Amino acid sequence: MLQNLEADFPAHSPRPAQAPHALEGIRVIDFSHFIAGPFATMILADMGAEVIKIEAPQRGDDFRQYPPVHPDIGQGAPFLWSNRNKRSVALDLKSAEGLRIARELIATADVVVENFSTGVMERLGLDYASCRHGNPALVYCSVSAYGREGAFADRLGFDPIVQAESGFMSMNGYPDREGVRALSPVMDIGTAMMAANAILGALLARARTGQGQAVEVALFDSAVLMTGYATLQHVFSGEEPRRHGNTSPDTCPSGAFRARDRSFYINCGSNKIFQRLMAQVLERPDLAEHPDYASGAARSARREELFAILDEAFAKEPWTHWQARMRVAGVPCGLVRTVGEAVRSPEARERKLLTRIPHDRLGWVPNLALPIRYSATPLADPVPAPTVGQHTREVLGAVLGYGADRLDACAAAGAFGPAPLAREAAPS
Repeated sequence: MLQNLEADFPAHSPRPAQAPHALEGIRVIDFSHFIAGPFATMILADMGAEVIKIEAPQRGDDFRQYPPVHPDIGQGAPFLWSNRNKRSVALDLKSAEGLRIARELIATADVVVENFSTGVMERLGLDYASCRHGNPALVYCSVSAYGREGAFADRLGFDPIVQAESGFMSMNGYPDREGVRALSPVMDIGTAMMAANAILGALLARARTGQGQAVEVALFDSAVLMTGYATLQHVFSGEEPRRHGNTSPDTCPSGAFRARDRSFYINCGSNKIFQRLMAQVLERPDLAEHPDYASGAARSARREELFAILDEAFAKEPWTHWQARMRVAGVPCGLVRTVGEAVRSPEARERKLLTRIPHDRLGWVPNLALPIRYSATPLADPVPAPTVGQHTREVLGAVLGYGADRLDACAAAGAFGPAPLAREAAPS
């Protein structure tokens, strides 16, 4: 599946061996699944936190099966994308022994993250109110769909649903058809970033007060935020945002154009950028200073005629010609790329975004880096996402001090699921 791709991506460059991690010494017990919760905990793991992912025995996180699934490891690319730098512990939370172990792990934790349906953690006795008694410094983050309290707390939510309900979908696409969802799980990713930020803030507060707290981030709330400033534009004007395709209602010219060989995008976000585009790139100083194009509002009113001028000019030369001129002139522009073109682009290579990392069964797997660069506490070297329960005995031995006999007794009591867990070497 990954054959013939090794030359496309460089090997990951290890971090300095002695450099500290930003979240060194922070332990996270991760009960989350799918995207919003796991991506948040992966951010913490990349910052150096110890993240222990609690999964159902055998099946694990359902997100493991999102395609394409590699046949040799039984998990898909989406799961690898969102679960690196974690250890997996398989616990049957329907068993008394599995629950007891979960409570013991929580008692050692700095952070708990969960995104079960509302009420599940309460029924298990693993909610914040229960956990804080034995661990008052605990930061307990719940990622929900519509909040843990109120009239909609029982509702399930997924990224495309809140794209639709938040108004986000109504803003995207073309005016002659229904709004279009973003294929990327932008609401899950945005919620994950909010959750990670909220957890970091709570840890910072704990450093001052010594006390933990409950943290909540809702997918719907994040989705409304992701509509951007359109929400307040509507409140100010009373008008609903209209779909503009690839153009912008706020700046002009902004949109996709076609050079002789490739499509590209430009964004003239100010009058000065427009003037540089016309005078230095197209060599049309007469248009740069023309009163009909003197402001963004004036240019927007004449968008069709202005775009016709640009279309005619850009079609005469290849993209490389226009790219060079716009870069010198300081006009923001970029190719309209596919995903494959983007990850192999000079910009992505320069930033070392996609690299190869070692994998014990496949040799290597691709890894997409976070867009965070620390000078003093570089992100952790990426370790591929674990298999279900890969570290159960290792974690329980190291964190809770379980020996081999106790681990075997836990397995016999059903803590790790109906089938006995393959015996591993447990720390003494």
